[in-house]
Amino acid sequence: MQFIDQGNLIDDNTILVRRTLRSGQKVNFSGNVVILGDVNPGAEVTAFGHVIVFGSLRGMVHAGADGDEQAVVIAFRLQPTQLRIANHITRPPEDGSAAPDQPEIARIKDNVVTIDTFQSGSERQIP
Repeated sequence: MQFIDQGNLIDDNTILVRRTLRSGQKVNFSGNVVILGDVNPGAEVTAFGHVIVFGSLRGMVHAGADGDEQAVVIAFRLQPTQLRIANHITRPPEDGSAAPDQPEIARIKDNVVTIDTFQSGSERQIP
């Protein structure tokens, strides 16, 4: 596994990664992670806070890795091989569903990982 450089700190709690993550690359951070690029299959992103991907998320993602059930995952194309929020784990449907055509947000609702269309300007979408 290759651990990539942690990117640029935006503030004490958020890093900005300005590149696509390829198979075998990992990003681990004790706050929020913002990625300007794709997360390809075989790449992994782990964050104690939120994970936001300005691109396709097709690798493994774990938001709220320290147990934070308020953490969310947002991506332009949310198609992870595995998605975790806190201690909840989900995988994509096996039926080969069509790729989303708009940004989506994954979060915990009623103790279950749910995925909804992300609506910009809605303050209630991100805790």
